Amino acid sequence: MIDPGVPVPRWVLSPRGIARMRALAALPEMASLASIWASTEAKAIEGAGILAARLGLPVRVHPGLGENDRSATGYLPEAEFQQVADAFFAQPEASIRGWERAIDAQSRIAAAITDVLSAAPPGPVAVIAHGGVGALLRAHLSRAPIARSWDQPQPGCRFTAQPGEPPSAWIPLPPA
Repeated sequence: MIDPGVPVPRWVLSPRGIARMRALAALPEMASLASIWASTEAKAIEGAGILAARLGLPVRVHPGLGENDRSATGYLPEAEFQQVADAFFAQPEASIRGWERAIDAQSRIAAAITDVLSAAPPGPVAVIAHGGVGALLRAHLSRAPIARSWDQPQPGCRFTAQPGEPPSAWIPLPPA
């Protein structure tokens, strides 16, 4: 729920987002999950909670899984946000309008994933986070330069990864 009056980390899932997370939780391949992790942002915790409730698992939270720090600008209208995001990915060593640098965010996210995998019980792990997190992680796992091309093609996507292998392509969440 995009609300310019609410800080971005406190945005919650829209009714459509809730329905899509419920549809994801119902997929047979989700039944094998051993643990569920989320960033500290409200929509990630909410989405993880939907998945966890279906499977009877707790939600664990890791602060390193958060989206890149954009607090310097806060909410930006969509067109302006996309322009700044383009620059964020195109200039990963620069702070664009005070945003966390892409290279710093990527290092933080990679370290958080290492922490999560070390703390998780054996078995598949779900990490519920954000598009920018996924884009930076997919580039890292592919040992490729940071680029916008790693970003999700639309809101509400997921990918899979196996240790030592490149990640899958983005997979849209089931429709609501």
